[in-house]
Amino acid sequence: MAESKSDSDFLKEFYIPAYIFNDETKFSDLRDVPEFPVLVFINSKSGGQLGGDLLNTYRSVLNEHQIFDVGEEAPDKVLRRVYTRLEKLKQEKDEFATKIHERLRIIVAGGDGTAGWLLGVVCDLKLPHPPPIATVPLGTGNNLPFSFGWGKKNPGTDRNSVLSFLEQVMKAKEMKIDNWHILMRMRAPKEGPCDPIPPLELPHSLHAFGRVSSTDELNMEGYHTFRGGFWNYFSMGMDAQVSYAFHSERKLHPEKFKNQLVNQSTYAKLGCTQGWFAASVFHPSSKNVAQLAKVKIMKKHGQWQDLHIPQSIRSIICLNLPSFSGGLNPWGTPSGRKKNEVKRLDCTVCR
Repeated sequence: MAESKSDSDFLKEFYIPAYIFNDETKFSDLRDVPEFPVLVFINSKSGGQLGGDLLNTYRSVLNEHQIFDVGEEAPDKVLRRVYTRLEKLKQEKDEFATKIHERLRIIVAGGDGTAGWLLGVVCDLKLPHPPPIATVPLGTGNNLPFSFGWGKKNPGTDRNSVLSFLEQVMKAKEMKIDNWHILMRMRAPKEGPCDPIPPLELPHSLHAFGRVSSTDELNMEGYHTFRGGFWNYFSMGMDAQVSYAFHSERKLHPEKFKNQLVNQSTYAKLGCTQGWFAASVFHPSSKNVAQLAKVKIMKKHGQWQDLHIPQSIRSIICLNLPSFSGGLNPWGTPSGRKKNEVKRLDCTVCR
């Protein structure tokens, strides 16, 4: 189907020419700088087949050089390469590239984990002007996009759906989101077989900041310490156990996780098998959080305070959004006064 003139003019506002990404590509005579140049990161494994379909659609309507599959190339490598290239072009007095640098935005399509991954990468790069990030709900829970007005249902992957989302990006209001840092210290096993221990499969949020230095005062002999951050929520205990079970099952049998409603149903079933709804029967008290972990909160810089955990507590959730676990809101509707007191720190997202 031939592209209409109105669609063509609209897409020019998001289009980034190939020479921005590759010095082997010659600069073309472009007069008008796009108003909303975007880099699009898509998790092709999210949403069953939807991620792959969405990837193909974006590549058909924009320059394929500005569309990235996070499964093929990590976002941190992409952004370092793009910003290095933009800085080089700025040094060469390229006004077009300078405007691209100033106006750049990011679209990330995936679940909460993928969206949090991009937020972590952008913050870790410590850019003087971090780009706003729009989130396409392509996961099971989609708490991050839902909290910022992008919805929580998996989107359409056809051309019209992509154009509609780009129009939302054009009209979106920029907002800030809190960024929380965490330190995890885990005891190294002293008993068991002498076989090599495989590296832990850590979430991307713990990779963003890397391992804590061996000279850090929080390191102790016989422990491994990791540093990371989160933007939606961080949990330990039974809730984390259910999430891990869901992640493991999806990794083993991806063909069973191609529908959002089916995924949510599977998540609920795993919650039942893990004992979430009858914890006193299925979940022994020896596995409660108070028996397995100690939690400290930094009230002021350098001042840590122990968090008292009752013996009956089975899960702790550090919540940074109005909802978690697929839209559950534990706080109720906030009052007008509380709405005005929401803090905005560090990273930028679109709403």
